[in-house]
Amino acid sequence: MEITRTRPSLYGDIAHGLGFWTDRTAVHEAAAQGRAVQLQQLIESGAAVNMVAIDSITPLHEACIQGHTQCVRLLLGAGAQVDARNIDGSTPLCDACAAGSLECVKVLLEYGATVNPPLFTFSPLHEACMGGNSDCVQLMIDQGAFMEAHDCHYGTPLHVACARQHYACAKVLLNAGANVNAAKLHETALHHAAKARNVHLIELLVEFGANLYARDNLNKKPIQYAGLGSPSYLCCQFYEDTPLSLQQISRVALRRMLGVRALDVFSKLGLPSRIVGFLSYMPPPIFEI
Repeated sequence: MEITRTRPSLYGDIAHGLGFWTDRTAVHEAAAQGRAVQLQQLIESGAAVNMVAIDSITPLHEACIQGHTQCVRLLLGAGAQVDARNIDGSTPLCDACAAGSLECVKVLLEYGATVNPPLFTFSPLHEACMGGNSDCVQLMIDQGAFMEAHDCHYGTPLHVACARQHYACAKVLLNAGANVNAAKLHETALHHAAKARNVHLIELLVEFGANLYARDNLNKKPIQYAGLGSPSYLCCQFYEDTPLSLQQISRVALRRMLGVRALDVFSKLGLPSRIVGFLSYMPPPIFEI
């Protein structure tokens, strides 16, 4: 599935409390270019930091999109609204996660950025998965991001990670307890991995309990998207034809029961390290291309 960045506009929420619509200001330009000294001078001279440009982007959005941490800190220190929304509803935290700027994300969180924006479906965690930024994904999860946040266009963050073929993001989500079989119009992350013909993602999802027989709204199983005879098709066929081992069934059952608490619980059970490693992570792939 090809994912674009187009999302419904939220004009009603954009201008509230943010000042006036205007052309791009000198503050926007300095923030976008990372010119921290000039930005400091503008702030000291009384320039407004919450002006909303015609595209509804604030200077703080500009700084976060480009990953200019020093400018982000200057703007927030001068009173920039940390949860301002632009024309497609994105907050600065969304933009920082999309850009993969871990330092910007940390500064925004320090100033109280909302991890799960209300009445907002495409979350900062979705954005981190969209950009393939696994460090930001982990930080968002650590901060309490909803792993099952559901966007009507894209589904859950796991759907996005698999559609974009970001293996590391998918693994972080799954290890943290994301629902591997969450569905969007009956379509699971495994459907996305099969459409992308990504064998490694298919292996990862199955190891975490993905349902090979789930059918989407077209009544198709993942294997039916994999391309007859392709490595991804053969991988799906192998898993369909090969019963799961008792070890794997036990691991999946435990992880499903414990959910997001799994890693924490496993570390406190006093089990041998090899068993904890097996329950917590992944064995080597059993299917070779």
